[in-house]
Amino acid sequence: MIEIIKDEDLPRARAVGALVGGILQAMRERASVGTNLLEIDAWTKEMVLDAGAVSCYVDYAPSFGNGPFGHYICTAVNDAVLHGKPHDYVLADGDLLTLDLAVSLDGVVADAAISFVVGSGTQEEQDLIEATRAALAAGIAAVQPGGRVGDISQAIGTVLRNAGYRVNTEFGGHGVGSTMHQDPSIPNDGRAHHGARLRVGQLLAIEPWVMADTDELIFDA
Repeated sequence: MIEIIKDEDLPRARAVGALVGGILQAMRERASVGTNLLEIDAWTKEMVLDAGAVSCYVDYAPSFGNGPFGHYICTAVNDAVLHGKPHDYVLADGDLLTLDLAVSLDGVVADAAISFVVGSGTQEEQDLIEATRAALAAGIAAVQPGGRVGDISQAIGTVLRNAGYRVNTEFGGHGVGSTMHQDPSIPNDGRAHHGARLRVGQLLAIEPWVMADTDELIFDA
């Protein structure tokens, strides 16, 4: 399913995008050495509900999981790279934390993530963050009406591979609209001029990510 956003719907799309970005930035500022992941989840819940928004995660039950997610934000620490569930863990100096948030406001969904080091980090951690940020910028720059999904995928993959990372294509970006996950799927590597054609009015969540030393995921219940 692909939804097309009309011009009159753009203010709502921008508003929910700004909300998600604002919450992620607020959580980055609050997260410090000694912060519990459950505190981050509680703070996120408060901000989402205060804005009159609806969590896309609380009742989310994907096929690769075990029942509803039950939390308002994903908190992935260190070697947990995707879909980390908030739990009773206190952040330590040097932890690499990824926060992933999707909410719906006035019928439109926004989905975004942010990664940062808590306290003082290593050069390896900073290099990984910077490479992913550069890949995101390249992916966004490749989005053109009439272009192809493969243009985005190739742009992302080229940046990540040139930075020395192996690229996993099991999880990547996707379309959004009135629901969190829509077509098209946007892998983090691919061939330019291939894949679904991009249309004016599509909303996309572009999601580059990498791991150090491997591209192999291990699923943890």
